[in-house]
Amino acid sequence: MNLEILFYGQVGFFFKSRGANFLIDPYFSHSVEEKEDRSIKRLLPVFIKPESLTDIDFVLITHAHRDHCDPDTLLPLAKSSPQCHFYGPAPVFKTLKNAGIDSERLHIVGSDSICIKGVNIHPVPSAHPLVNPDEHGGWCATGYVFEVGGGRYYHPGDTAVAPEVIEAVKATGPIDVGMIPVNEINYYRNRENIIGNMSLREAFQFAEDIGVTTFIPTHWDMFAKNQVYREEIELLYTKITPSFELKIMEAGSSIVS
Repeated sequence: MNLEILFYGQVGFFFKSRGANFLIDPYFSHSVEEKEDRSIKRLLPVFIKPESLTDIDFVLITHAHRDHCDPDTLLPLAKSSPQCHFYGPAPVFKTLKNAGIDSERLHIVGSDSICIKGVNIHPVPSAHPLVNPDEHGGWCATGYVFEVGGGRYYHPGDTAVAPEVIEAVKATGPIDVGMIPVNEINYYRNRENIIGNMSLREAFQFAEDIGVTTFIPTHWDMFAKNQVYREEIELLYTKITPSFELKIMEAGSSIVS
């Protein structure tokens, strides 16, 4: 494997392979606070300006929530990387078309595998909070298993645990690196219209079920209302001692897989 993985907080990743530079769910702005809820402030700086990215080949987007599908990030990125194309479920297509990105650069993802710049991509359902099929044969929230450089990687965006998710990911084969959300669903978050994902215990068991070798926790560091402390993650890992390696990436850091 020879893939550089850069983490920019929440679930935003930049991947650099020999054949392609691509992003999943980049959030490089303050638009959630500015346009949706003044109380939801970034805890992290914006590490990179989207207008500085001139070499992005494609972006995969998991669903249409602003911290995953952010027009304030993706519109300047579309201008600075005119070769870049954008892939996601139908609500993402609608959001980005309305934002002003040319529809010829937008692609609705269904359930069929696709290959982009040598990266083999297998869409799988995400449960956010349930698995919701769409009229295009895919899902309103879509995860991605992608193969590049001899490795298999999994990024679900936001997902709870559901049988359909486990079965679909397992069908693609063992996962070398899983980027899995750990911000749990609970009553108090639901009361504030914050849709959580898996608890830490669920996320660890889910990773075992789908055959993850290296576990990167996501969705734990960006917003105080949705936060999980690093110490919580590390403590549970040492107590449970699961079979995978835990790799906690601080926002702004990178690893080579």
